[in-house]
Amino acid sequence: MNNWIIKIAFCQIFLFAMISQGSLVAQSNAKWKVNDVLQPPSALHLEGYVADRLNGSLENRILVQNINDLIKPFKLEHRTETTFWQSEFWGKWFTSAILAYKYHPDAGLKQLLDEAATGLLATQAADGYIGNYAQANHLQQWDIWGRKYCMLGLLAYYDLSRDKKMLIGAIRIADHLISELNAQGGIIVTKGNYKGMAASSVLEPICLLYSYTNDVKYLDFAKEIVRQWERSDGPQLLSKSIIKVSERFPKPKNWYSAEQGQKAYEMMSCYEGLLELYRLTGNDAYKQVVVNSWENIRNTEINIAGSGASTEMWFGGKEVQAFPIHHYQETCVSVTWLKLNNQLLRLTGESRYADEAERTYYNAILGSMSANGAAWAKYTPLNGQRLPGSGQCGMDLNCCEASGPRGLFNFPFHIVMGRREGLQINFFVQGTYQLESPLGQRLKVIQSTDYPKSGSINVELDMDKPEAFEIGIRIPEWSKVNKLTVNGGDVVDVKNGELIRIKRIWKREDKISLELDMRGRLIESGNGVRSFAIMRGPIVLARDSRFEGVGLEAILEPVTDQQGYVPLKELPGNPTEYFMRFEAGFIPESYTETPAGPVTISLCDYASAGNGHNNSFYKVWMPQLINPKSNGSFHP
Repeated sequence: MNNWIIKIAFCQIFLFAMISQGSLVAQSNAKWKVNDVLQPPSALHLEGYVADRLNGSLENRILVQNINDLIKPFKLEHRTETTFWQSEFWGKWFTSAILAYKYHPDAGLKQLLDEAATGLLATQAADGYIGNYAQANHLQQWDIWGRKYCMLGLLAYYDLSRDKKMLIGAIRIADHLISELNAQGGIIVTKGNYKGMAASSVLEPICLLYSYTNDVKYLDFAKEIVRQWERSDGPQLLSKSIIKVSERFPKPKNWYSAEQGQKAYEMMSCYEGLLELYRLTGNDAYKQVVVNSWENIRNTEINIAGSGASTEMWFGGKEVQAFPIHHYQETCVSVTWLKLNNQLLRLTGESRYADEAERTYYNAILGSMSANGAAWAKYTPLNGQRLPGSGQCGMDLNCCEASGPRGLFNFPFHIVMGRREGLQINFFVQGTYQLESPLGQRLKVIQSTDYPKSGSINVELDMDKPEAFEIGIRIPEWSKVNKLTVNGGDVVDVKNGELIRIKRIWKREDKISLELDMRGRLIESGNGVRSFAIMRGPIVLARDSRFEGVGLEAILEPVTDQQGYVPLKELPGNPTEYFMRFEAGFIPESYTETPAGPVTISLCDYASAGNGHNNSFYKVWMPQLINPKSNGSFHP
């Protein structure tokens, strides 16, 4: 224990010394020092389950948004805010809509984007300010946070359209922000709540702005933000990266306040910005800080469904996830964790980030969205009900409803990606993906699969000329038994949790087939009180009161085979009520001398649980009877 404390102290001193001496700062003003390992496809077309979810969100959430409602808070007569965060909603919806348009170009959506961007720019003050705060309250509370989302939206539209008005608008916001900060002493980490994390997450668009303009003042500002993190009143996101995110600061007297240092969403947003600064500077310590914190969050916070946080803060929640938890699993947290994983995935190509992103997407993200895509839950428990979030800030919208589609539409561009050596298949979704081969020829990748209903994936190539390159295929960590073939011939040494690289001369109609292990797996909670859950592939399964004659509070012990897996019988689908449904055998609790025989219970996928026409109750974690004879086994 003492050695570990010494190790933490040494690492803190080492990181802080590097920052103080400027050794983390690149001297060159070149735009990019580090390029992503993976590049998104130039075009894609999805089919099946994921496509249905995306289309539902596009039609019932994104396209129906009233643009005037989003722009209204920015107008001069409404710049009276002193406390709230109305100014984030435009940017969240807009960046979601940009991703949706890239996924599925639509004339109606393009018109909405034009109206929304032009309408926002029309509110820009002569000094460059876009926001809704009263002049005397600039830089306070959520003001800088809102400016961040405006810049992210304008820069995303500039990237799509190359309309220089969008870039100029973002430049003017940034210049005005820097000017206002300098006029008040230049300290950003004392502005707003959460140790300055909300305000200083503006790091992300500032880095992007430098990449578009090559104006060194933005790179200098980005470095200054990161330097200020290490102030005694800052979030210390660098030096505390090896400390548990829930233990970096004492519990505050006021939960939602400047002294709160465990705010999950804002912390990860800062780390997203730090990855952008790493790309610009090439300073490995920046990347290592994010990787340290990612491992910390994964190991101590992220639950079986791929999310976490209670009342929006890290709290060491992984260990106690089987218990009822107040305001659990905020959708904004789920979205940002997904985005952080996919940032690290495209930066490094490492399959562990895809493993986490897949779990989050199929469970926490899809589970927080209503079946038709129109509404999003603000909090989504593992045991309980799914309920839509209520309006915030006097608007008929809340932060999670605005943010949910950002995660939903982030995922498709990471399914099949290009890389210098060829291409990489990270996720398994029916569809076609347009890429460019290492020699520059058109390359189409066609996935045929109903995954995650089954573990069967078939991939076919469409290309004009044979070419030698490498195809990387992620084998999920949870898949213990796998079969991978190319044109019917076995690929040997296929290990779970790894990226399998196949290098050969590929030609049109070459076929790759993969069979993954979809047996039901028992997952035990780690809190000392026996509870279990069941996963199948990346999917968490749940009991649902729609299907059960036995009450959800009944204690059931799973029936397993000799290898410890749960036999699951798939039942016919009902797309209006659930995606997947299975039957499994359980031994019910018994208070008689002779235990009762097994009973059959229905389970459905977590995203469908409690998500039908009626607000049913559902349960992921199932407690087990304490039995001193069991010696740690599920079976007495």
